[in-house]
Amino acid sequence: MKNQLDLDFFRKIIHSLEKEADYIDIRAGTGNNTSILMKDGKIQEIKSGFDRGGRVRVLKDGAWGFAFTNDLSKLDEIGNYALKLAQSLKSDIELAPYEPVVSNIKSPAKIPPSEVSTEEKKDLIKEANYATNIEKVVSTTVNYVDMEGSTIFMSSEGASIHMDESRVGMFLNAVASSGEVIQFGHGSMGGARGFEVLKNADIEKFGRKIGEKAVRLLSASTPPSGKFPVVTDCELTGVFIHEALGHAAEADLILQNDSILKNKMDTQIGSNLVTIIDDASMDAFGYYAYDSEGVKTKENVLVKEGVLKSLLSSRETASKLNLQPSGNARSIISEQPIVRMSNTYLKPGELTFNELLEDIKDGIYLKGSRGGQVDTGKGIFQFNAAESFKIENGEIKEPLRDVSLSGNIMETLKSVDGVGSDFKMSIGFCGKSGQTAPVGDGGPHVRIQDAMVGGAM
Repeated sequence: MKNQLDLDFFRKIIHSLEKEADYIDIRAGTGNNTSILMKDGKIQEIKSGFDRGGRVRVLKDGAWGFAFTNDLSKLDEIGNYALKLAQSLKSDIELAPYEPVVSNIKSPAKIPPSEVSTEEKKDLIKEANYATNIEKVVSTTVNYVDMEGSTIFMSSEGASIHMDESRVGMFLNAVASSGEVIQFGHGSMGGARGFEVLKNADIEKFGRKIGEKAVRLLSASTPPSGKFPVVTDCELTGVFIHEALGHAAEADLILQNDSILKNKMDTQIGSNLVTIIDDASMDAFGYYAYDSEGVKTKENVLVKEGVLKSLLSSRETASKLNLQPSGNARSIISEQPIVRMSNTYLKPGELTFNELLEDIKDGIYLKGSRGGQVDTGKGIFQFNAAESFKIENGEIKEPLRDVSLSGNIMETLKSVDGVGSDFKMSIGFCGKSGQTAPVGDGGPHVRIQDAMVGGAM
């Protein structure tokens, strides 16, 4: 009994620690997960497991004590250990006030992944692999992942939150070769729902599109270098917003003097067309109803019409910066919560794709992303587009390959002079401080003037 999510047991632990601690919270959960790897049409690896664990955090005289166990029957023991750790430390931590919530959140999954056989999951990724069976595609890799879990959060302030969550994702890479040149295509699909996210999708079209992209790049030209007007597609817009602006807006990086946005609140950091939002409550891969500290999620407008209006914060960082907690404290159960993005995007505008192109005499259309780097402290970035095309007199022309986009974060945001009316979110995982979290990022097509473009590094 005590090795399950026993609410009465958790309450007793909190009650036993309350006399000596200033604040206590417990987070415990169980979960199933499956991952399948297929390489060149052959299953290479299947992993499936069941996880169970719980942690206790204790705040005493401004210091955290933290302990984790895989045996939920020992939560009372690690609670006392966490208290001793807190008592042995000295710090000045305070938590921004937050009204405790009692809530029960059900997963929106229609087909729970745990109810789908491994054979059906294998058939799905085989379908994606077969779709790339086109001339010059020489290798493919398909990764399938699903996660399904139930989590309890309780605190000495009175919070009691039960959340069921489910995520499914598939990632496909295709390699094309002409004998002299090798190029890559990449794509992903999924969501914070059940197996229906993939079962109802056009997997053949998904795979074929990625294979054709890799082949198309074989005949692409090398790019020019210099400043050009560029149009970024929804995926690259999302990657730029996540990496360049999203991380810089994380309150812990502000406090560490590692963000270009320090002391920039209520100042113009982009054009008036730029509105950037982080929203864990939306239906996207980074969805969660409450963060790891029990804070309810909602739309958080980071930048409104070019002006920095908010940051991403935990209760601890919000207290230090005199902010309201934003609901962005995230972690796996065995780790301390840290400030993380959720679903981060640039709000759509009013222009059609053709209207974004029509005034460009000599420019570049950038699609997708295959990596890059950002220095949030210096405010500079460099991304490599997955695929690119010349724009001449408002029309898409010949393909380019190995194109990079670089520059200063705020100068680039201020150079946005056109925002599309379309919108798309991508799925992925973000790493920070040794932890990985599922996230979504996206936006519309965007036009940027005087962007620095060159060959990918």
